[in-house]
Amino acid sequence: MSAVGERVLALLPTRSDLRSTLRQPRRDLMAGLTVAVVALPLALGFGISSGLGAAAGLATAVIAGAIAAVFGGSGFQVSGPTGAMTVVLVPIMHTHGASGVLAVGMLAGLILIGLAIARAGRYMAFVPASVVEGFTIGIACVIGLQQLPSALGVPTPDGDQVVVIAARSVAAFAAHPHWTAAAMAAAVALMILVGGRLRPALPFSLLAVVAATVLAEVAGLTVVRIGTLPAGLAAPSLGFLDVSVLWSLAGPALAVAALAALESLLSAAVADGMGVNHKHDPDRELFGQGLANLVVPLFGGVPATGAIARTAVNVRSGAGSRLAALVHAAVLAAIVYTAAPLVGRIPVAALAGVLLATAVRMVEVGSVRAMARATRSDALVLALTAVATLALDLVKAVILGLVVAGALALRAVARSATLRQMPLHPDLPGDHTVEERALLDEHIVAYRIDGPLLFAAHRFLLELSEVAHVSVVILRMSSVSVIDATGALVLKDAIERLEHRGMVVLISGIQPDHHQPLDALDAIAHLRSAGRVFASTPDAIAAARGHLHREGIVVSGQYSP
Repeated sequence: MSAVGERVLALLPTRSDLRSTLRQPRRDLMAGLTVAVVALPLALGFGISSGLGAAAGLATAVIAGAIAAVFGGSGFQVSGPTGAMTVVLVPIMHTHGASGVLAVGMLAGLILIGLAIARAGRYMAFVPASVVEGFTIGIACVIGLQQLPSALGVPTPDGDQVVVIAARSVAAFAAHPHWTAAAMAAAVALMILVGGRLRPALPFSLLAVVAATVLAEVAGLTVVRIGTLPAGLAAPSLGFLDVSVLWSLAGPALAVAALAALESLLSAAVADGMGVNHKHDPDRELFGQGLANLVVPLFGGVPATGAIARTAVNVRSGAGSRLAALVHAAVLAAIVYTAAPLVGRIPVAALAGVLLATAVRMVEVGSVRAMARATRSDALVLALTAVATLALDLVKAVILGLVVAGALALRAVARSATLRQMPLHPDLPGDHTVEERALLDEHIVAYRIDGPLLFAAHRFLLELSEVAHVSVVILRMSSVSVIDATGALVLKDAIERLEHRGMVVLISGIQPDHHQPLDALDAIAHLRSAGRVFASTPDAIAAARGHLHREGIVVSGQYSP
């Protein structure tokens, strides 16, 4: 069997996964039912927000929820449509239509499967917390702004930027106010936020939607409703699989895959922290999400990811295995087949209120405050990622956040290197009189370089250039952790400046793997040819002492005239 085949087999469910689903079936059944109650209004709302409709959101929650539960790498993960994914899908829907969204979902599924086979899941650990926090803040803002047209009861204005659309929605509402929709959205959001704080165990999102729907029916309110839903999961036409347009969808597919991987692995990590003795397999999680996104478009669903909020509800409700997520999908499927007409009567403004409350609850104020106070770099990365998420698309925002965070971290590491003057006494070979030792200290100076010698190493050039005039300068490099090309060039320049001032430069303790950059840039070639590169500091001091004897500065342990 090929290596790829063996890798795919390693990603498939095992017998232990099946056995674990039967350990606590009662708890898993109750947890799955609770999650389904919470997921129903979210699935409807995110489906509508994506542009494909409420039925697409339900299909995604059912199909992706079941497939990811079976093949994913977390026993607690609940998958389905999410607000973050909706933000990415809106411009794709605007540009390529519904068929483009479905095709992008399938392509993203293939990309995720490829990432799983390539063992890319482990790299999630390198995403800084400040990037994740800023990303979450930006998503919350985008989700909230996206709901303004439905919450205000106005048609969605044209435009690509969510801020522009929100501003036009407010202007349209100011011209022709629709207070019924606005009041309903505000009441639903307030009920969820206040009720969730007072009684977090109750599913206030579903209760608020039911109350709004009943009120609209009884009072005969004029509000926009979801509309007719298909009684079942109908497969769409496969005409969207037009090979000629797939290349133009490669970019959006990469964006969707990147977001699905980021959000799913983040959600799985959160579930690990909430559970006991549980650790997810990141590569299997990518594989499960890839399969889910590959199949969901065949049922008219939107791309899915692991959902942090629903996963957290699942764990808090006592879930112990994948069975809970499977029950969640089964309950939603039963609703699709038995209660589609009732679901179609739900006011759109009520779902907008649910998503507004979701956006508010996504932001942990205490966590954001702590992150902003940690360091200036963390605060900068958090703010930059949040603003970029709002102004650009999500993947660009994450990439920008990672680049800036990486640059700041590398700058901090590079600037952590130090240059310290070291005494000669501990490494001084042989026996010496007090007079000779004082004379050696007067004419020989030793510096130890600690840490990485990278692109910020120009500080060493300035420090070494200010060395008082002595006969010999010893550079101890045994504590240098890494050298790059810039560091080698800076070292070369510093050596040349010291020699130009008439000083002899000796080097000791170069690590074996540091010779390559130094030799490639001829930083110490002339020193090596002159025999001024030594394995240890005592050898360098002995050579320096010999130089002083040859120059007549030290004569038989006495001061020279």
